[in-house]
Amino acid sequence: MRGFGTYLFAMSERIANQSGDGARGIKDPSLGWIIAFLFVVSFLGLFSVVPLRKIMIIDFKLTYPSGTATAHLINSFHTPQGAKLAKQQVRVLGKFFSLSFFWGFFQWFFTAGDNCGFNSFPTFGLTAYQYKFYFDFSATYVGVGMICPYIINISLLLGGILSWGLMWPLIETRKGDWFPSNVDSSSMNGLQAYKVFIAVAMILGDGLYNFCKVLTRTLSGLFSQIRGKAGSRTSVSREEEAPASPLTPRISYDDQRRTRFFLKDQIPSWFAGGGYVVIAAVSTAILPQMFAQLRWYYIIVIYVFAPILAFCNAYGAGLTDWSLASTYGKLAIFTIGAWAGSDHGGLLAGLAACGVMMNIVSTASDLTQDFKTGYLTLSSPRAMFVSQVIGTAMGCLVSPCVFWLFYKAFDDLGLPSSEYPAPFATVYRSMAKLGVEGVSSLPRDCLVLCYAFFGVAILINLIKDGLGDRWGRFVPLPMAMAIPFFLGPYFAIDMCVGSLILFVWERLDAPKAEAFATAVASGLICGDGIWTLPSSVLAIAGVKPPICMKFLSSATNHRVDKFLKGSS
Repeated sequence: MRGFGTYLFAMSERIANQSGDGARGIKDPSLGWIIAFLFVVSFLGLFSVVPLRKIMIIDFKLTYPSGTATAHLINSFHTPQGAKLAKQQVRVLGKFFSLSFFWGFFQWFFTAGDNCGFNSFPTFGLTAYQYKFYFDFSATYVGVGMICPYIINISLLLGGILSWGLMWPLIETRKGDWFPSNVDSSSMNGLQAYKVFIAVAMILGDGLYNFCKVLTRTLSGLFSQIRGKAGSRTSVSREEEAPASPLTPRISYDDQRRTRFFLKDQIPSWFAGGGYVVIAAVSTAILPQMFAQLRWYYIIVIYVFAPILAFCNAYGAGLTDWSLASTYGKLAIFTIGAWAGSDHGGLLAGLAACGVMMNIVSTASDLTQDFKTGYLTLSSPRAMFVSQVIGTAMGCLVSPCVFWLFYKAFDDLGLPSSEYPAPFATVYRSMAKLGVEGVSSLPRDCLVLCYAFFGVAILINLIKDGLGDRWGRFVPLPMAMAIPFFLGPYFAIDMCVGSLILFVWERLDAPKAEAFATAVASGLICGDGIWTLPSSVLAIAGVKPPICMKFLSSATNHRVDKFLKGSS
């Protein structure tokens, strides 16, 4: 389930206050309407791509790298060596899961107040801490850093240094000139606007470039496939007149068996098409009741174009392993938001349309990826489709409940100073605001900087692709660089620590690092993540940690000492 940290949370009053929108375009999270919304929109993508599964998997032979890797991993478990290694990996995962869980439990004792505990430790000094340069001892981010490629983590750190180390301190010196000096630090009329909209500009520039690149490759590949099919039909008619040659390439026995098995359990096209039409009709009737700003004709237009975009996304994911669901969602934000306009709730309509579009195109590419895994593992496509439907239904229930637990347990959820800041919620709301209102409300020179960084994101991608795989892999990724612009570099430091651990491990013992690094990282992530559930329950029950461990500046320490001496 996607969207809890983006378009759904962006509708809330908490994020609206950060964006300076007041009471305009707000729909606070509620367990009931979120579950209903997800049930209405999450199944359309599954039905939209089912008729194309044979074309994608067998005719076009798309690779779907993640699905293929998963299939090879599953197949390897069914060998004696694979089973033994899997048992060892489970033991390692359990060990680091326990370590991470108890580390989270230990840290909890020192977080009785704001900015307390190890996660607020001023590792590089209090001045650096003020600009979010510190190591917060997060097992989750260290584990994520071990899994993410090195270039992702380096890109995050570079983005943090560029923004919080250089740009924001320089822009702060223009207070009173570029923006009012008396505005709050979280106001969208001050420095916050530069943080959010420059990040949005980089994300849009990177997204637009990759959208065009994937679309170009998709259309080119599709044209080649169609032309190749036409050529193969001609050659087949000629071969019928000529004797078979022993040099003619043949499909392997394994591929023949996989194809027969894959085509055995047919899912009728009428069932898929009928299911799409029925669910689309039901959601067209229900969604305007949830979001009065989202007119029924907006929804029909989305559902007419959604299968085309779902096919493009699924085909592009098969070629590049890259789903552009969020990019299609942003396209819906700008299109529907501008169509609705500010007088007719365009901000909320754009965010709701984003949710509809993202759910359709993402589930379509996910299902096609799973079909590829099923094809390589001789799994029944019909069983996989039914499993995906059941899994989606469970996700529509479980995911909102988990989000609701966090939302009720943490009053500061979504705030920049929170442990869970949800930066993309502010980014998505700012995009909707930009689509509805235009750029007239931005502070001075903010638009110029947005244009510059939009161009920089495209330029970096052009350089990266122009250098090729050998040198291009050393060029940072604009999307990753943009994330710390709003959030800060502290999590990037954690992730770079994870990369450093992996790098040293690979140099000392490469085979063990390759076999167990993912298990170690998964244990760190899962243990820390599971600890948040009991900590949320404790917060709801009103049980607070006993100690606040806080690090003060030398001036504050001096005042405290002076007060203590005077009171004695």
